[in-house]
Amino acid sequence: MGAAACSTPGNDSGGADAGTSAVVGIAYEPETLSPLLGYGKDGNSKIFDGLLALDERMQLKPALAAALPDISADGLTYTYKLRKGVTFSDGKPFGAKDVVFTYRTVLDEKTNNPSRSELEAVKDIRATGDDTVVFTLKYPYAPFAQRTVHPIVPAHIASGQDANTGPFTSKPIGTGPYTLADWSRGEKISFKANPTYWGGKPAVERFTMAIIKDDDVRATRLRAGDLDGAILPPNLAKGFAGDKGKKTHTAKTYDYRTVTLPTHHRVTGDTAVRRALDVAVDRQTMVDRILEGAGKPAYGPVPTDSEWFTRGTERAHDLDAAKKILDEAGWKPGKDGVREKDGVRAEFPLWYLSGDKLRQDHALAYASDAKKAGISIKTQAGTWEVIEPRMKQDAVLAGGGSPADPDFDQYLLLTSSLAGDGFNNMAWYDNKTVDKALRQARESGDKAVRKAAYDTVQRELVKNPGYTFLTHIDHLYVVNDEWTGLSTQVEPHDHGLANGPWWNVQDWKPKK
Repeated sequence: MGAAACSTPGNDSGGADAGTSAVVGIAYEPETLSPLLGYGKDGNSKIFDGLLALDERMQLKPALAAALPDISADGLTYTYKLRKGVTFSDGKPFGAKDVVFTYRTVLDEKTNNPSRSELEAVKDIRATGDDTVVFTLKYPYAPFAQRTVHPIVPAHIASGQDANTGPFTSKPIGTGPYTLADWSRGEKISFKANPTYWGGKPAVERFTMAIIKDDDVRATRLRAGDLDGAILPPNLAKGFAGDKGKKTHTAKTYDYRTVTLPTHHRVTGDTAVRRALDVAVDRQTMVDRILEGAGKPAYGPVPTDSEWFTRGTERAHDLDAAKKILDEAGWKPGKDGVREKDGVRAEFPLWYLSGDKLRQDHALAYASDAKKAGISIKTQAGTWEVIEPRMKQDAVLAGGGSPADPDFDQYLLLTSSLAGDGFNNMAWYDNKTVDKALRQARESGDKAVRKAAYDTVQRELVKNPGYTFLTHIDHLYVVNDEWTGLSTQVEPHDHGLANGPWWNVQDWKPKK
């Protein structure tokens, strides 16, 4: 509750007039504000810009680049002409050297960037004069242009310090529409409008993100007027339906909830147990009761309405089939109904993040479904500091998803070489057929080849799940109806901070 404290809109306006400041409640805060360490890598960082940006329809548009890149016929060379006259918020000019520095630093193995593998296709990056940057790739990585929404940092500041520990990690300088005003860890991040922004100074002069991890507290503070907007789970968002001064914004997403089934546990490491859980779970009931219809069943990281989804890989809820799988694998019911095999009880812990009601409800529903099949799951809440050291052995109610390209989450989620690499491949999933297909999809520029490879991945997840995917959830935001220009994009898992109706807060205008 202490971490939920935040200033009221009036007290945090920094002297701005009413209507030119906003305070919104989000659930998570970043570990760093440096793009060199991963901040803002998918865009919408507020402080920074990428060469390109994504618009409301998730189409690429120029940002620090003057135009979309010129791509060679073989798909191996991307040439970007840079926008002229752009300065960083400290007044220094932006140029090609900053782009080269940013990408080379991210690719440096000494830099602690957990997403470095997302740029592994880059063979070389060089500046041609002050206004042109050329990327050369090792292979025709189809979604490379989408990777260049990555924020650009100032070489004149960041090059003079340690990328991992230097002051830039918490005191960043960028070219974006906002500058950092204050970051009180665990409490709030405040931004103020950049008066020299190349796109024009934002009308919302002060923008604050209050870090409120508990869903109920976030709703309470919104109702009390301490917040101008917040992300809320469906059951809490519904409570504002009759409030004429507020508007609910729904964002379609690729955001899934899943249960990791670590290979190093004697129960979750058994393929039969994984397969049984995959059909024992009642996904549609989760959508109906937990999400109140704001989402859909998930059978993998790819939503069922995506062009990349493989038809025929849907798994129907079938408790009898689950019991049969376990019976045939030698997991027999014990006296208390919990199955056993070779002296091992079919039981394991399932962790979820404290204060996250959606994860808690998913975990409890999953445990209830598993119990009907004879598998005992003990749900436990904890912070990530408590959960992360246990991920190799214990199951976790996790989330993920990216709408940009199937490579963006499937590679990090399923590649065996990334097992145990932070929050990548949390289940320690190891499937050589999947590894080969993911590599083939990543290195091919042919969409048909890529589609066939991702079809292989999704079919393998039926044979050996590794994870139990539960739902894809819509994101619901309740915001005071005081501005025009609000919209939502198709969102990734990373919601509230970079995404939400405030993804384009620099374009908001106060209602007259």
